[in-house]
Parts: sequence; structure tokens; C-alpha cells
Amino acid sequence: MSAISVRGGTAAKDAEPGEEPAGAAKKRARQRRPKLPLRVRFRRDWPLLVMAVPALLLVIAFNYLPMFGTVTAFEYYDYILGFWQSTWIGLQNFQNLFADPNFWHAFENTIVLSFVQLVLYFPVPIVLALLLNSILSTKLRSFVQAIVYLPHFFSWVLVIVLFQQMLGGAGLLNHLLLTHGMNPWTIMTDPATFKYLVTSQAVWKEAGWGIIVFLAAIAGIDPVLYEAAAADGASRWRRTWHITLPGMRGVIVLLLVLRLGNALNVGFEQFLIQRNAVGSGASEVLDTYSYYYGVAANNFGLGAAAGLFKGVVSLLLLYGANKLAHFFGEDGLYRGTK
Repeated sequence: MSAISVRGGTAAKDAEPGEEPAGAAKKRARQRRPKLPLRVRFRRDWPLLVMAVPALLLVIAFNYLPMFGTVTAFEYYDYILGFWQSTWIGLQNFQNLFADPNFWHAFENTIVLSFVQLVLYFPVPIVLALLLNSILSTKLRSFVQAIVYLPHFFSWVLVIVLFQQMLGGAGLLNHLLLTHGMNPWTIMTDPATFKYLVTSQAVWKEAGWGIIVFLAAIAGIDPVLYEAAAADGASRWRRTWHITLPGMRGVIVLLLVLRLGNALNVGFEQFLIQRNAVGSGASEVLDTYSYYYGVAANNFGLGAAAGLFKGVVSLLLLYGANKLAHFFGEDGLYRGTK
């Protein structure tokens, strides 16, 4: 008889003696399948292509066309003269950028904030998804999901106002401390704890929305695996550790790769609003540097150079994180063809 074993959150059937493994048979069948001509595939898939056209136009208009503006990083850009008549200065903007200590301070702040958010924020949606999955009542689970999704739709202005009302100098917490004769907290204006403050704001606002992908990954796990593990006497913790987490591993690695590639994008509006409260020393990141020292100072070339630097570093981080995922046996964001 053939046996069914648990491998990475999926059920794998061991082949009989002399029987070809199912994976090898499927792979050979795909290789034998003839490739359809382009005209036939277009006639078959044209409704899907038409549906994708609006999204493609949006991506081109707001993601690809603005890339032509990176030419300003190599010019002394004058918005009256435009791209073609502005003075070409080559790498002068990058030389000024790398010689500016404020830029390296913003870069350091960005790296530190990104690391803190990676450690303290990234695991939270995973834990929330596991907790929601353990709720047996469908109505209660839907209610909790609606509650944790809601902050995602709040603007950063509203989120910071709520934190100010709770943790600010005249907020509820300090009022309670003063009532009991204790010293008030200055967490909303303390530069030393600012990185933890913005991370807690990001967790409160986005962690609930981030569980959607993880819940979808859990829903894709075969329920037979849980039934078989329960029949063998596995506890809820053992089923989570040996079935649920392995089943989520591919999605976790994919989102981790994307998070590392997006490490330099820690936010703009959130830091811009709180800049006056804690000072530029704690709140200056690459995005706010590009705004204050580039756009606001009418030095568009310097701001474009900072943005281009951030894009190149993000691309290298994404490539390195993807290679690291391949090293550990995961697909990551993409896998090159052999």
C-alpha cells in the first residue's frame, strides 16, 4: 500500500515499488504538451487581457513614465527651462549628496527604523493570522477581522491624532498618571523612543490588513493534514508548528523578500507630521531629506539624486534577499530559469 506523509504542509503520496513518482510524471507531461501558437493563445485569453489594460495603463502612467524624471539627478534642473534646456552637470549632484552629513544621518535613521520595524512589526501579522485561525466561531472570526482591518483605512493624520489623545502631554495616559501623583510620560516628544513610537503606530494601523495574505495561505492547507495529525494525538501547538507554519513558509519568505527590498521606504507622511514634535535628528529619513533639501530648497537635482540612490540600493537589497531565499530552498520573488 502507498503511504501518505506530511511534507511542508502538503500531503505527499509515496510511490509504489516500480511506480513512477507523481511529480516526475507531471513534469514529463508538461514537457510533452505542445506550446500553443500566439494567435491561438490571444484568441483564448483576450477577455483577460482587456481586463488587465486599465491596470497596465495606471502602472505605466504612475510608475514607468515618471522614471524619465530621473534625468534631473544629472542636471541643475530649472522647472522653467524644463528637462531639455536645463544645465547638464553630470555627477555633481551625487558628489554634493555624498558630501552632505545630513544625507548620511537620514540614511542611518532609515536603516535603523527599517530594522526595528522588521523585527517588531513583521511577525505581528503572522501571529494575528494564527490566532484568528484558531477561533472556531465563524461569526466571531469575521467580527474580529473587521475590527483589525479598520485602522488600515485611517489616514496617518488621524492615527497620530489618536495616539496624541492617548499618549500625548494632555492625553488620557498622562492625565491618569498625574491623577495618581506620578510623573507624566513624554513618549510623543521623546527623540530616544521615536523609532518605537512610529513602529507601534505602523503595527496598530497596518498589522490587521497584513494578515489577509497569511490567512489565504492557511486556507490553502489541506484539512486532511490536521485531521490526520489530530488522530495521531498531536496537540494544537504541534499541529500549528508542523503543519500550519510549514504551509505558510513560502508566503512568509516571499513577503520577507519584498519587505527587505522595500527597507528604505519607511514612510513619509508619518515622519513629516511628527517632525516638529521630536526634531529632525530623530525623524529625518531619506524621503523627508529629499523633500526638505530637494523640493523645498528648490534643489530638484539633489532630491532626484537622493531618490535615485534609494532606488538603486532597494534594487540591490531585493536581489540579495531573493538570492538568500533561493539559498534556503524557497522560490522567493522569482527564480531564474536554468
